[in-house]
Amino acid sequence: MSSLSRNNVKVSGSGSRTILFAHGFGCDQAMWRFVAPHFEKTFKVVSMDHVGAGGSDLDAYDSEKYASLDGYASDIVEIARELGIQNGIFVGHSVSAMIGVLASLKAPEIFDTLIMVGPSPRYIDDGDYVGGFGASDIEELLASFADNPLAWSAAMAPTIMGNQERPELGQELTQSFCRTDPRIAHEFARATFTSDNRADLPKVTARTLILQCRDDIIAGENVGEYVRQNIDGSTLVLLDATGHCPNLSAPAEVTRAIKDFG
Repeated sequence: MSSLSRNNVKVSGSGSRTILFAHGFGCDQAMWRFVAPHFEKTFKVVSMDHVGAGGSDLDAYDSEKYASLDGYASDIVEIARELGIQNGIFVGHSVSAMIGVLASLKAPEIFDTLIMVGPSPRYIDDGDYVGGFGASDIEELLASFADNPLAWSAAMAPTIMGNQERPELGQELTQSFCRTDPRIAHEFARATFTSDNRADLPKVTARTLILQCRDDIIAGENVGEYVRQNIDGSTLVLLDATGHCPNLSAPAEVTRAIKDFG
């Protein structure tokens, strides 16, 4: 099967350069609907769903392949090569920021710019490194999800979203979580929250912009600073936004920051 069909790839806009948007855990390409269209006048815009999410081909899901983020990165490379992307821009939210890192290391020619929105190279604390969660916290989180995915989503999504004064945002994220096949979501959660990509950061050669929010329980400001310190020449911008999903809560801020980076 074509990677474009498998990953429900949508292409719009025009321009000689391509910008590809990738979503985070529990989401799909709709999470970029307030940002991506603003680039259609000057870029070829690519949106996609990771296998297991949104309109992707669920039959293409393979537990062994997607047990680590490397499987998702391989899909990105395949999509880029099928579309003939060279020196493009990769925009990844949350876990997709690290998926983009892995893709850029596999095939440096496809993306010369990485935009990371709320990235974390490791969610679990390790010595002096503060990822925000203890190992037992992550195991409890995964066990809770496996026990009752709907209840977990209803409790966690609004907390992840933040912006409590705008409950409709948390509701949208909850509904997105609940649309995902529970088994696939649980395996993606494990691949996400147990990953450790710290050693990959110094290998990045692409121009890199890190977009950070305040009060982000998934990727705190210290994590954004860690990413900046470990990717040579990278730029860290603190958005006028809170929570973990500024592509929904503050799309104008995200759009402006990406355009300003050039």
